[in-house]
Amino acid sequence: MITMALSAWSCGSSQQGVSRTATGAPAIGKDGWQPLIGKTPASHWHNYLRKDVAGWEIANGILFSGGNNGDLVSNDLFDQFELYVEWKIEKGGNSGIFYHVSEEAQYAGMYQTGPEFQLIDNDHYAEPLQANQVTGSASDVLAPTLNATRPAGSWNTTRILVDRGKVGHWLNGKKILTYDLNSEHWKAAVARSKFQAFDYAIVRSGRLGLQDHGHPVWFRNIRVRRISNVWPGP
Repeated sequence: MITMALSAWSCGSSQQGVSRTATGAPAIGKDGWQPLIGKTPASHWHNYLRKDVAGWEIANGILFSGGNNGDLVSNDLFDQFELYVEWKIEKGGNSGIFYHVSEEAQYAGMYQTGPEFQLIDNDHYAEPLQANQVTGSASDVLAPTLNATRPAGSWNTTRILVDRGKVGHWLNGKKILTYDLNSEHWKAAVARSKFQAFDYAIVRSGRLGLQDHGHPVWFRNIRVRRISNVWPGP
């Protein structure tokens, strides 16, 4: 597992040796990959600060919200992990994938604690977007190095690798952003962001999150594997 994850960091666009399905998703049960979509949404998720799931549905292996159903967080906690997700949004849509979310009543939403891999329609969103607000960004903190998005209504693939504070973002097979949650560069960027007043990106373990930002959003082939000390170098 460690060797293959190292390959992911160095190659960026692919993971050599990882077993994959016909669609290109990592094969469940191979190389430590576990599914995060079951027969019902509650198999792996619950609404933030609730014990159940409301509004979200699963059909034909696709987890869907039509909007205004609240955010989902994973039933399990993750510290060091690799996450693979396929997703799509409508024209003008907005959503996100979160990690290290602290689910405590003192926090009104998962955005107050967990970093976000932004999912948004770069071209047709209702408001102008800054570079650190587009798809693939660490939302409102750091901008991606390139635009690898597909048009709204198309399926996209996201990979997030988190290892001892070091994080990588991949979009549609391309490495678009790396950062270190422990670095001064990251801390300074957070201090300039809308998250400066929160306990943001503090913990190194927490729940994964799927955002309902009021727009329809679809997720499929969500799978995760736990990793350990795979980042190459200091």
